[in-house]
Parts: sequence; C-alpha cells; structure tokens
Amino acid sequence: MLRLCPYGSPWTAVMSSLPVSNPVRPRRSRRFIVAGSAAVLIAIALAFVYASRSQGAEPPGPKVASVPVSVGQAEQRDMPVWVSAIGTVQPLNVVTVKTRVDGQLDKVAFTEGQMVKAGDLLAEIDPRPFQATVDQAQANLHKDDAQRANAELDLQRYAKLSSLQVVPAQQLDAQKAQAQSLLASVASDRGAVDGARLQLGFTRITAPIGGRVGQRLVDQGSQVHATDTTGLVTITQIQPITVTFQVPQDVLPEVMDAQAAGQARVSVSTRDGSRHLADGALVFVDSQVDAGTGQIMLKAQFVNEDRSLWPGEFVAARLLLRVQPHAVVVPSRAVQRDQNGAYVYVVDAQHAAQSRPVRLGVANGDLQVVEEGIRVGDTVVLDGQSLLTPGAKVNIVPSSAVATGAST
Repeated sequence: MLRLCPYGSPWTAVMSSLPVSNPVRPRRSRRFIVAGSAAVLIAIALAFVYASRSQGAEPPGPKVASVPVSVGQAEQRDMPVWVSAIGTVQPLNVVTVKTRVDGQLDKVAFTEGQMVKAGDLLAEIDPRPFQATVDQAQANLHKDDAQRANAELDLQRYAKLSSLQVVPAQQLDAQKAQAQSLLASVASDRGAVDGARLQLGFTRITAPIGGRVGQRLVDQGSQVHATDTTGLVTITQIQPITVTFQVPQDVLPEVMDAQAAGQARVSVSTRDGSRHLADGALVFVDSQVDAGTGQIMLKAQFVNEDRSLWPGEFVAARLLLRVQPHAVVVPSRAVQRDQNGAYVYVVDAQHAAQSRPVRLGVANGDLQVVEEGIRVGDTVVLDGQSLLTPGAKVNIVPSSAVATGAST
C-alpha cells in the first residue's frame, strides 16, 4: 500500500487506498495516478468557474416587457375658439298660395317639388266671367263719358247765352252741376273697369316669392273660393336660408364682440358632425336671454346654393368667437383624467412614460389646447394609456396595433 503524501492531497489519499497487487508493473500505476489527478483538477476548475458566474448572475424572474403605445407631437398653432349648439334650419319665407277670386280651377301649371321664381304661373282660374265684367264696366264707362262730353258742350253754349243775358244764371249753374256729375260718373266707371281688370288678373295665380313648391292641395277642375283656408300650394324659400340656435348667456359678450368685428362666422354640419354642410354669417342676436334656460337665441344666414340645408332639419352649428394665437395643442385622446384632474403621458428620451398634470384650454374637434404642463415638441401618448404606469418603458407602434392589442 502507498503512503499518504506529507501535503495530504486528496488524490494521494485515494491512491493510497488502492491495493498494490501487481508490483511487477510500477510504470502503469504511475500513469493511472497522473490521469486521475488531472481529472480531479479539471473538476475543481469547473466548480470554481460555475461559482464565479453564479455570484454575478441576475436573479431569476420574469423579464419586464415594454408597453405598446402610439404617440403624437405637441404642436403650436393658431386655435379657433368656437361655441357649439344644436340648430334648426328655418326658411326666410314660407307662403301659402291662395286664390283671391272664386271660380273653377282650369289649369295647374306647377309640379310638386319644383323650384319656381317670383312671378311664375302656378295655376289659372276660368277667366270668362271676369272678362265679361270687364266688358260691362268698359261699356258703362263709354256711355257716361259720352254723356259727360255732351254736357260739357251744353255748358259752353249756356255760358255764351248767359253772357248775352239770354239764358238765366240759374240754368247755367244747373248745367255746370250736371257736367260735373257726369264727370264723376266717368271717374267711377274707370274705377270699375280697373277693378274688373284686377279681378280678371287674379285668375292667373303666380308665385309671390321664389322657392320650392310643396304638395298640391287642390286638383284641376275643382271649384275654389277666396275664403278657402287650405290654399292651393305652399312655397318655401330655401335660397338663402337661416339656422337658429341657442348659446349660453356666458358667451354673449364674446358673441357681440365677434359680430362687431365682422368675424361672426357660423359653420354647420350634420347633427352627428360627420359631414360639413355650409358656412354663413351671424345676422341676428335676440333682444333678451331666456330666463328659464339661460340661453340666448342666435340666427345665421346661408346662401345655400347647393341646397344642402333643408327647412326643419336639425344641424350642428358652431359660431367662431375668436382665434387664440400660438396655442400649444395635442390630440384630444392624449388627455386622461383621474381624481386629481387632467394629465398626459409624455415619452422621454429613454422611452419611458412620465405622467404630467396639465391645465386645459379650449377644445376644437380632435385638438385640445394645453395651457400648462406640455411644451411644443413633447411626445405624448395617444393610445395604450390604460397599461401605463409612471416610468414604464414603452414600445412605439401604430395606433391600429395598439387598438388590436398587438405588441412587439
């Protein structure tokens, strides 16, 4: 048996425990000892390396992923300040066309829904009875005018004879009175002729205003009367047209300032705001505020050349009060709110989201004015705020990817 090395190395202890049954081959035993020692040294080195790496390794646990968000930039621009309301389209004029004489409706000259101009023929009543009245009045005029002419000649004769004292003055005065009476009769007859002709003219019913005719209320061939309450048809003027709407009394000073400055522009769109319809100008501010609602009624007028505004419909109306210059604006969806007020997530240079409280100004559509808390050029989070916490890392992706929950 081998003895232990005085240094007490483990490999010598192992080797000393092995029986030496073949003293005849000492060289082979040495080679075995050298190989075993090398294996032990390699194992020790590997254990040392593993321990060294284990000391510097990160603790086990899930790796924190970045939050996918879409972003935008805070910009500076001139921001129009509007006041919005729901308005009602109202025509400038609505006229129910009625007959002014009695008779049979011989002709209907319009089509329902037709656009007409003032003076266009709408219908015609049988004119023959009225023409007969005109002829009779003219005949009376001619008869009385002939009598007047004869009376005036007689007056001239009596005047000459009276100068010669052949005819008494009383007879001359009587002739003067007769001539003047016949002159008045002629004037009356002329009035009768004019009245008959006027009645004859009423048999032609024309449009009093330009506009769009509605439904026909009387059929051709019907007997119509001046006392009828329904009328023949209704004409609605739609060019130009107006929109009435109410705004809070608090903005009344700005409304008056805008009107005085000539900047009271009104824009209207469909009730849901999906399509712009027309631009016009403020033409009327009511003389008093409604005490029950605290609102004041305004009226704007529009040319309506394309007939996009229709009487009676509801529209979304906006009145331009002023323009705020050099305002800092962000998309409205960047603004979040909690119990402490409004805030916006801003992405810094390290792609970390930081929450900033903001003081808001006016809003205009998809844009929001920020009075304090945001500077021009700041990168703000538009979508994905629900997954963010202050200091969280972000991964900037398109809005569609955030909406569908996609991440990289």
